[in-house]
Amino acid sequence: MQIILYKLQKIQVSDYKQPLKSYLCGPNIQIMSNRTFTMVKPDATSKGYTGGILDQILQAGFTIKAMKWTRLTPEQAGNFYAVHKERPFYGELVSFMSSGPIVAAILEKDNAVADFRKLIGATNPAQAEEGTIRKKYAASVGENAVHGSDSDENAAIEGNFFFSELERF
Repeated sequence: MQIILYKLQKIQVSDYKQPLKSYLCGPNIQIMSNRTFTMVKPDATSKGYTGGILDQILQAGFTIKAMKWTRLTPEQAGNFYAVHKERPFYGELVSFMSSGPIVAAILEKDNAVADFRKLIGATNPAQAEEGTIRKKYAASVGENAVHGSDSDENAAIEGNFFFSELERF
């Protein structure tokens, strides 16, 4: 995967050894990528929805570049969702995300982040468009079946949380 730092340089993800954020030093720098990160959450895996969700992702034109079935410890879930640490739902989120197995994956497609966000639908399944993953498989805002990165930068950070370079194709 390549990340293009607008008006700066082109680097391979494997070329940098520091967190991606440390390379971003100006307001005009943009990250463009054709990869995003997702997780099938414990509510969906426990209900047997993993296959249907992955099928819908593949049917939408995404390819899987890395994938693993795992279970987060409370500490790992807390680290992954550290950005929400001060929010009132943080403890419940950490507990939920460590309550059962998840499927983590790096996906590839042109315009990956935006297209995947459209595919999964609104966080609240009652507000999600018909045909989206959350409309089909989510039960509530808290149990919303899937996680999808909200930016190219976060997709890289989240993918790095779960996968080494050796685990990506």
